[in-house]
Amino acid sequence: QVQLVESGGGLVQAGDSLRLSCAASGRTFSRSAMAWFRQAPGKEREFVAFISWSGSSTNFADSVKGRFTISRDNAKNTVYLQMNSLKPEDTAVYYCAARAVVSTQAYDYAYWGQGTQVTVSS
Repeated sequence: QVQLVESGGGLVQAGDSLRLSCAASGRTFSRSAMAWFRQAPGKEREFVAFISWSGSSTNFADSVKGRFTISRDNAKNTVYLQMNSLKPEDTAVYYCAARAVVSTQAYDYAYWGQGTQVTVSS
């Protein structure tokens, strides 16, 4: 089992940066693939980025490529999402998720955090 807690969200202006953190508890974090998803009001939850357990493999949604990076520190049981050049369309609740192997599909993930709100004003 993995328990996930996100933090770092907030209200920023377009062009600003934010770094989200997802702290995990549980013995299997270091062998878990981690991902970030987001959900805007009235929209489905969408994939943002994933990182493999070793950190050697990452993938990003086209909408965030070149602006967001994902990283992890297995010694701290934490995964990060660095978000640069934020746009109003990035406004959403951001969730981290964990599973054994990487996937871009939300339904593949069994473990989820409670989410953190990111609001980008124009």
